[in-house]
Amino acid sequence: MTDHGTKASPSPRTGTNATPDTGGALPAETRVFSGMQPSGEAHLGNYLGALRQWVPLQDAHECFFCIVDQHAIVGEYEPDDLPARVFDLATSFLAVGLDPERSTIFVQSDVPEHAELAWLFNSVTPVGDLERMTQYKDKSARYESIPAGLLNYPILQAADILLYRADRVPVGEDQLQHLELSREIARKWNARFGGYFPEPKPILSQAGRILGLDGNAKMSKSLENTVRILAEPEEIWGRVRTAVTDPQRVRRDDPGRPEVCNVYTLHGHFTDPERLPDIAAQCRAGTRGCVDCKRILAESIGDHFAEVRERAREYREDPGLVRDILEAGARRARVEAQETMEAVRDRMGIRWRSRGEGG
Repeated sequence: MTDHGTKASPSPRTGTNATPDTGGALPAETRVFSGMQPSGEAHLGNYLGALRQWVPLQDAHECFFCIVDQHAIVGEYEPDDLPARVFDLATSFLAVGLDPERSTIFVQSDVPEHAELAWLFNSVTPVGDLERMTQYKDKSARYESIPAGLLNYPILQAADILLYRADRVPVGEDQLQHLELSREIARKWNARFGGYFPEPKPILSQAGRILGLDGNAKMSKSLENTVRILAEPEEIWGRVRTAVTDPQRVRRDDPGRPEVCNVYTLHGHFTDPERLPDIAAQCRAGTRGCVDCKRILAESIGDHFAEVRERAREYREDPGLVRDILEAGARRARVEAQETMEAVRDRMGIRWRSRGEGG
């Protein structure tokens, strides 16, 4: 897409009852949707679990990439910080290679149809299905008074995807349950109001679950166990040097087990593959200490993102360009969103004016 217009698509994009799959080549011109919460600049977990996968999808598919700021208001957050977090994530998107000429990049709150469709999907979504969501069970335990948005969060996710009648959704394994609920919502809505929505299938990240530098939890900015992808080399080293390694290596010359060391796992993502056999061998032999191994990893991460940091500087120096890109993306997204909502309102009977027209 090179003209900032929205590629015409069949209307409606009718659904199917295909079983979810996670592999194989995608059909040409598959429509892809994915979103990310604005927590500021992207970090290694965002990159390995999502962004690295999104970039090549643009080559052959119609992609919608969304900064989901309305999801970010569920729970505690600082309103004054949210605009900067959106801008910083948008900068990360563009710096890693998401291309506004080949994909639609936008902010969720700029397209009000997301919230409207989520409300309408409440009419076909059983509360019991929402209460069975694993993430709801885990997160609700942290609250004395559970916000309704935490329960309804997966409905808004379903609306995000189905508003664009997406065929595929890049997800991590921890989001598969939510995606299956989106498929179920599409099935229930189609059964009640007529086949219209596709049942989106997952594109599973090949990176698997990315553990943080603590070696215990998933990488997360809130847990401070990751590295910003736009960090300068000094900051990268300061973070990587804290990384947990094989707990059996107490002394520098103790033999190690690279297969259980999270630092070695990260080497597999960022270090020159030709160096990996030597890194593994010296770990097992105890001939290279963990600090030296971490330094190689820090240098590899810094080198990997050198061009990304440079592109990010250019966007930061021209914030108006970032704003223009997001606004153009929202205009393109609204064309699709409005088409969907016209069909949804019509099928659900939300068209009182038709009575006055003799309908």
